Amino acid sequence: MEVQTDFLVIGSGIAGLSFAIKAAELGTVAIVTKKEKVESSTNYAQGGIAAVTGERDSFESHINDTLTTGSGLSKEDVVRFVVTEGPERIQELIAWGVEFTRAENNYSSTYDLGREGGHSHRRVLHAQDFTGREIERALIEKAGSKQDITMYENFFTINLILESKVRGKKPVDGKRENDKCLGAYVFDVNNNVVHTFRAKFVLLATGGAGKVYLITTNPDIATGDGIAMAYRAGATISNMEFIQFHPTCLYHPEAKSFLISEAVRGEGGELTLKNGATFMEKYHSMKSLAPRDIVAQAIDMELKKSGDDFVLLDITHKKRGFLMTRFPTIYEQCLEFGIDMARDPIPVVPAAHYICGGVVVNSYGETNIDRLFACGEVACTGLHGANRLASNSLLEAIVFSHRALLKISDLLPHTQDEIIPIPPWDPRGATESDESVVVSHNWDEVRSSMWNYVGIVRSDKRLERAKRRIDLITQEIIEYYWNFTITRDLLELRNIATVAKLIIECALQRKESRGLHYNLDYPDRNDSKWLHDTVICRESR
Repeated sequence: MEVQTDFLVIGSGIAGLSFAIKAAELGTVAIVTKKEKVESSTNYAQGGIAAVTGERDSFESHINDTLTTGSGLSKEDVVRFVVTEGPERIQELIAWGVEFTRAENNYSSTYDLGREGGHSHRRVLHAQDFTGREIERALIEKAGSKQDITMYENFFTINLILESKVRGKKPVDGKRENDKCLGAYVFDVNNNVVHTFRAKFVLLATGGAGKVYLITTNPDIATGDGIAMAYRAGATISNMEFIQFHPTCLYHPEAKSFLISEAVRGEGGELTLKNGATFMEKYHSMKSLAPRDIVAQAIDMELKKSGDDFVLLDITHKKRGFLMTRFPTIYEQCLEFGIDMARDPIPVVPAAHYICGGVVVNSYGETNIDRLFACGEVACTGLHGANRLASNSLLEAIVFSHRALLKISDLLPHTQDEIIPIPPWDPRGATESDESVVVSHNWDEVRSSMWNYVGIVRSDKRLERAKRRIDLITQEIIEYYWNFTITRDLLELRNIATVAKLIIECALQRKESRGLHYNLDYPDRNDSKWLHDTVICRESR
C-alpha cells in the first residue's frame, strides 16, 4: 500500500502532535507511531515545562540559567528565541485544553510554578506530577478533532526514502543538502507488511534513546529510531556524547525505572547517604538543587566510595497532605513499594534520561536533507549544549515544532514536485527466523556494554572496549537484518546498536570533560580546544 499525504509526522509526542495540529490547516497529515498513540516520552514527563510567567522572573534569568547549565555549548541565539517565544506557545497549549495546576490563592489565572535544579526562579508549569500525561491527553484530543489528521498506530518506520536512492544517483558533490526526502517505508506491525508513505514534508519527532542503556527512566519505545534512520539517510548528527542521567530514579527490585521528579528536590527534598549524612554541599553551592550533571556525577562518586547501591532522597519534613497533593503519582507509586515518602526517605539511583545530541537542525527544524525536519529530543537544536536545564525539553519541542510549521508554510506554495515512482519495499528473499534468542541476547549485550563502559564516568579504555563490542554486535545485526524477515524487536535492536555507535564515536572525539561528558583521562574542561560540537555524518553511498 502507498499512502500519499502532504505531511508525514513520525512520532506522537508533544513535538509531533503540536506540529500536526497546525499542519492540518495547510494539508493532510499522517502520524505514524510505533505503538499506541499515547505511548511517548512526553506521556512520562512528570516535572513540567519551563517558561517565564512569574512576575519576579525574567527572560534574561531563564536565558542565563540555560546557558550556564549548557556548559558553554548552548547557542545563545537559539536559547534566546526559545525562551522568549515560550510563553506564547504555552498559551496555545492552554487554549488546546492543557490544564496546568493553578496556585492556591485568590488569583485564579495564576499558575503554580515549581522550581527544579539549575533554575534561579520558580518557572516550571506543571499538572501536579503528571504534566506529560496531561499534555498528551489534550493534544491527542485536539488532533483527533482534525479531519485532515490520520493516526497510524503500531506502524514502525524502517527507513527514510531519498530521491537519490529512488533515482539511483548519488547526491551532488556527495552533499545531502542536494538530496530530498520523499517519505518513508513503514512496517505495519499488526499485519506484518511494509507500506510506502509518500509526503511533501517529513517531520521526525521520535523522541529519545534511553533504552540504549540498561537502567533508564524512558519508556520501552525510546530506542533512538529517528536518530538512527536519519543517520542512515545521511543526516548530520551531533553531540551524542551528552547523555543526561537523571539523578533520582526509584531504586526497588520491583520498580521498572520509575522516575522521582526533580520537582521533589525543588520542593525541599535533600539527598543523603544511607546514614543520613548530606553530601551535595561538597560538589556545588546549590547543593541538592544543582544541575543534573553535577548531581548525577556526585551520586555516582559517592556510591563508588561507599559501595552502596543507592542514596536517599529525604522530603519527610514536608506534611503528608502537601506531598499527596503536589506529588500524587509519586506518592502512590512509592506506597505500592512500601515507601511512605512522608515518613521514609526514598532510595534513588541515577538512570539514563535524556539525550542532548541528535539530528542537527537549524533554527526552523530543518536538517541537511531537503524536506526533512526534526523536532523534540531527536533533534540537536543548540538549546541544551552539553547539559539540559530541567524542563526545557517540552519547551524546546513546542517552539521548534511551531518554527518548523512557519518554514514549511513559506515553502509549501512553491512546492510543485515531479511525482517520482517509489519502488515498493523489497524483502530481498528474507525468510522467517527461528533464532529470536539472537535478538534478545544482542539487545542485552548492547545495553549492558553501554551502561558499564559509556555511563556517567568514562575513560578512553572503557570507550574503546565498548566500541569493539558494539562493532561486533552490529555486524551480527546487519547479517540478521538482511537474511530474515523484519520484526519490531529486530528493528529496535538495529537502531539501538546504531545509536550506541554514535554515542561512542562522539565520546571518543571529545578529549575533555564538559557537562554530561566526564572522561577520567581528560578530567578538565578545555575551552581553548573544545568549545565546539562533535559532528558525525555517514558518507554518501
